[in-house]
Amino acid sequence: MQQVAVRDIAALLDTWRGQGLRPALLDVREAWEVATASLSLPGVETRCIPMQQVPARHAGELDAAQPLLVLCHHGMRSLQVAMYLDGQRYPHVYNIAGGIDAWSRVVDPTVPTY
Repeated sequence: MQQVAVRDIAALLDTWRGQGLRPALLDVREAWEVATASLSLPGVETRCIPMQQVPARHAGELDAAQPLLVLCHHGMRSLQVAMYLDGQRYPHVYNIAGGIDAWSRVVDPTVPTY
């Protein structure tokens, strides 16, 4: 499990694409949070699974071989989920440090903050 700063995500996505990999974004926020603010990364499949549902749903909905960016509001819930998935033998898990709040402040101010 690794941490990735929001300013480094574009380069990381380019690297994965250059390697022929198809990354996914796992948003572990609650449905109301996703409705308030969300990310759409070109060429990245987004899965919304609230943190508490990840243990029951990850095996059926996530591909362990796929690079996985994990997102929440400020990066704490996503860190816990990323550590959990790492323990479940997901080898390419990246926590988005600072979460969607950092994305809005650093990368795209059109993404609402809450």
